[in-house]
Amino acid sequence: MSMIGEYARVTAAELDRAVRDPEGALKLVTGWMEEEADTLPPAAEARCLDIDKSWDALGFLLRRTGFPVDVVHGEEPIPGADDWGYGPPRCLTPERVAAAAEAMAELTGERLTAGARPADLAAAEVYPVIVWERGESLDHVRDHYNELRAFFRTAAAQREGMLIWLG
Repeated sequence: MSMIGEYARVTAAELDRAVRDPEGALKLVTGWMEEEADTLPPAAEARCLDIDKSWDALGFLLRRTGFPVDVVHGEEPIPGADDWGYGPPRCLTPERVAAAAEAMAELTGERLTAGARPADLAAAEVYPVIVWERGESLDHVRDHYNELRAFFRTAAAQREGMLIWLG
């Protein structure tokens, strides 16, 4: 089973409810994911987004840039939340989503991956290590980052927060 980076855009009211009722939030998000599985909206229009197994590579690359927001794991725990796959979800407030979107606007996918080699990720034991040991391209990481940029841009424009977890 693979660890997949998962995101859900939530209004401020939905984020408040998620903090008070994490299981209700899981049901809500699961419903959105099921709806979107049929329509596959682009990242800028979706309520939910997965970045597949590129989450750890994105975290590694973003840390190298000194990125100001933890967009891979979230920054705030959801108190009392059960495991949503590989641990409980975390969140970003609308203010932190806006800060992330602003920083992402300045950091293109090309700049994020520039100078990074698969060997660097393998040496840092970035998940999934076997991919980097085989020398696979970082193209899919860049593509997922560009989707994440669009997703965060929409969330910031709507003044939304974010639920983040590994599924």
